[in-house]
Amino acid sequence: MAGSKQTFQVLEDNISGKDQTIWFHCASLGEFEQGVPVMHSLKKSHPNHKIIVSFFSPSGYENKKNTSIADVVVYLPLDTKRNARRFIQQVHPSLVFFVKYEFWPNYLTELKRQEIKTYLISGAFRKEQLFFKSYGGVMRRALESFDHFFLQDLVSKELLQTIGVANTSVSGDTRFDRVSQQITMDNTLDFIARFKKDHTCIVCGSIWEEDQDLLLEYINQVPKHIKCIIAPHAIDTSRVLALKNKIKKQSVLYSQSIAKGNMDPIDTAQVFIIDTVGLLAKIYSYADIVYVGGGAGTKGLHNILEPATFGVPIVIGKNYNKFPEAVKLRSIGGLFSVEDSTECKTILSKLEEDTNFRNRTGMICGHFVDSNTGATKKIEEYLKTHKIAQ
Repeated sequence: MAGSKQTFQVLEDNISGKDQTIWFHCASLGEFEQGVPVMHSLKKSHPNHKIIVSFFSPSGYENKKNTSIADVVVYLPLDTKRNARRFIQQVHPSLVFFVKYEFWPNYLTELKRQEIKTYLISGAFRKEQLFFKSYGGVMRRALESFDHFFLQDLVSKELLQTIGVANTSVSGDTRFDRVSQQITMDNTLDFIARFKKDHTCIVCGSIWEEDQDLLLEYINQVPKHIKCIIAPHAIDTSRVLALKNKIKKQSVLYSQSIAKGNMDPIDTAQVFIIDTVGLLAKIYSYADIVYVGGGAGTKGLHNILEPATFGVPIVIGKNYNKFPEAVKLRSIGGLFSVEDSTECKTILSKLEEDTNFRNRTGMICGHFVDSNTGATKKIEEYLKTHKIAQ
């Protein structure tokens, strides 16, 4: 709320009436990552346009407020008619892209009124959503503002057809394109290499307290040849210290070692807690096994594709049915879902002890990502074919 109060002033300071702009709206960090490949594409095809990115969630804004891919990053003000008119007037975009979801009726209605081309990318729909209920008329009308829906799967396309929405195509999930690019980048982190050495490394990424309940029994009993890296989703001091106090193995915090220029503590530690942001994607490149958080509770499963692209087997909690990539990857044997700490300990132990099983599972993950790339190219081809705002 505090951040959104600054939005209009930020726009006024950074966008002139002569600027050409393209607006991307993302709910949070995950949706931003889905939008990045399309942003890169449009920066090439529309070099004279400014890229404007808006967020709803602080976790997205705080992590990406200084991203180099966008010219302006702001919070999206509340969805009122007045805010929508003022925001769109100041941004005056040639093109608008909403990512995955976030359907704000007043903003969408105003975009349609001004006949601004508006698209949904990596869209995913479920029959439980309001659009498909008898009382969801307002939200169904909001969908009429989109010129085209680029969808993740055929299920979403068929659901939209049931309510008369036909301007759709199944392009896939742009996250696959985003994570596949990670392999081509320099993922070197000297301090992670120094910590891991030649040990088997288990990375626990974006974990919450519910995930800790599954993991700590195993972590507190791991043999010396296993190293564990834990990246909590929430890195406020009280939560991080509470986690550290639960760990019986020798552990070290990033904030108390690397951040202070002292690498010595990581040489003797068996557990490395990464209480900072922006490193996890690179850390996954050092993993032999990964646990991805969010699925043990109701926070929402975090990005499993980031580790999958490195060909690493993945373990998650039990709540993942709303995440089609997790459902699919589990069905083909690249991912394991656990209900409790006993199941978690069993599968982590098997992956650690059976190298052939671990390698075979990891290969499934890597191939899964490789075989699902190409969504960005399909969006590019559509925009080119329809001569969209060159």
